[in-house]
Amino acid sequence: MEGLMEPNAANGFPLTPLGFLERAATVYGDCPSVVDGDTVYTWSQTLDRCLRLASSLCNLGVSPGDVVSVVAPNIPAMYEAHFGIPMSGAVLNNVNLRLDARTISVLLRHAESKIVLVDYQSRAVIDEALALFGPEARQPLLIPIDDKGEGAVVKAAGDLTYEDLIRRGDPGFRWVRPKNEWAPMVVNYTSGTTSAPKGVVHCHRGLFLVTVDSLINWSVPSRPVYLWTLPMFHANGWSFPWGMAAAGGTNICLRKFDSATTYRAIRRHGVTHMCGAPVVLNMLANVPDFDHGEEKGAPLLPPGRPPVQILTAGAPPPAAVLFRTEALGFSVSHGYGLTETAGLVVSCAWKEEWNRYPAIERARLKSRQGVRTECLTAADVVDATTGESVKRDGNTLGEVVLRGGCIMVGYLKDPEATSKAIRHDGWFYTGDVGVMHPDGYMEIKDRSKDVIISGGENLSSVEVESVLYTHPAVNEAAVVARPDEFWGETPCAFVSLKAGASPPPSEAEIAAYCRERLPHYMVPKTVVFKEELPKTSTGKIQKYVLREMARGLGPSGSGRPTSRSRI
Repeated sequence: MEGLMEPNAANGFPLTPLGFLERAATVYGDCPSVVDGDTVYTWSQTLDRCLRLASSLCNLGVSPGDVVSVVAPNIPAMYEAHFGIPMSGAVLNNVNLRLDARTISVLLRHAESKIVLVDYQSRAVIDEALALFGPEARQPLLIPIDDKGEGAVVKAAGDLTYEDLIRRGDPGFRWVRPKNEWAPMVVNYTSGTTSAPKGVVHCHRGLFLVTVDSLINWSVPSRPVYLWTLPMFHANGWSFPWGMAAAGGTNICLRKFDSATTYRAIRRHGVTHMCGAPVVLNMLANVPDFDHGEEKGAPLLPPGRPPVQILTAGAPPPAAVLFRTEALGFSVSHGYGLTETAGLVVSCAWKEEWNRYPAIERARLKSRQGVRTECLTAADVVDATTGESVKRDGNTLGEVVLRGGCIMVGYLKDPEATSKAIRHDGWFYTGDVGVMHPDGYMEIKDRSKDVIISGGENLSSVEVESVLYTHPAVNEAAVVARPDEFWGETPCAFVSLKAGASPPPSEAEIAAYCRERLPHYMVPKTVVFKEELPKTSTGKIQKYVLREMARGLGPSGSGRPTSRSRI
């Protein structure tokens, strides 16, 4: 084999998920690609629009490596940006819609965005963000997106709009292929739920790998009908903008998620697949009676149809929520990933023999994160100090570590944070605390910052939350540490109740319910009732907000619930 060990020119052609779009236009050219209300594009049209977008960006002076930001919900322009922007050689930066102007201003300056494409509903906050730029900072060109003329477009410089870019672009444009597959393709900013946001850089190769991996692991067939309940700005929709092109799927756009709209879209379009955080499952499982179908009392999903496949991640889903969701006609797959992995790289690979177990036990097994996906090199739970694997006993806590081709290139302009996250041995230390079960399946117990240390005992807030979710009156639950004069910290539960819960439980009743099901040191010593828990735009409960609230309550003295608290 000597002489054949070096790659030839064909071997060296860089991997990139952008090529999936060209293939989709060839194989599925006349099939629907993107549906937004009454607007329907085919795959041929989507390729045409993305090439035009890339062409116009180059004509505006965009060069390889420049950052182009997008501030938009799940609309056709947002989908097209995932191809058209990197096809120009630029780096795609999706901005979280729920961020305030000050934070957005910081991110745009840090990324040095050259152009910002902004949906009309976010125009005011972007104008405010740009007004916070200092006189020395270069202002990006602002290009508004007017979604089907629903809002009055405030023109940017030169009266240029997104549809102007499409009209003026060259459909025969030869898109800019990366010089090598390690070239940056996207920069995503972390949610900042536990620390200051960081810019996560992913390359073409990593995004290609995670896209193919996600399709294989979820067993996505050709031409699925995918409902965009997961924001595309969240880790690039877990890679599924590119994945749906690879599979020739139909992307059903939702500008805003709510349970009633979701059920209507599933029935109207014959949705087969969707993604979302556990909060999405909870909303679908607790939809009010008046949202059931076109008429009150009608089934949520048409009887006899195959289950809708849901992929969930973002936080460990309580077994009780999984059970309720599947009882409605959904089939839930559970995975785990981070912004730094570009998608889900651990999944609860289902075993046929588990189907014989009772429903509650099946839900408990499915709530575990599972094993590495096919394209991830390795995943483990280790002692954060020694780096040694923890015991496979389902009890010994350690840090989740990962390695593989889809791990980020690094944090933008932050080599110190990169070296802390990706150690010299090549492992990415996630900051998530978990256990390894005897069967080799891992289970996330907490973020390292969310572990509560009470009287020297480490307790998992997730485990307490799982019990709270089994209470028939509880809609949402989150547990954080509250300072305690004697124990150091005690569990503080924030709870929202289901509509119509009558009579509503008291703080003492919630604590008593947990005491019957948990060791006493894990029982919440404080219960705070709220109408709704604070969340990020992707559905993650903002525990740092709740921690501030718990600290604001002051140190608990006796550690026993004494009164009903509401905020």
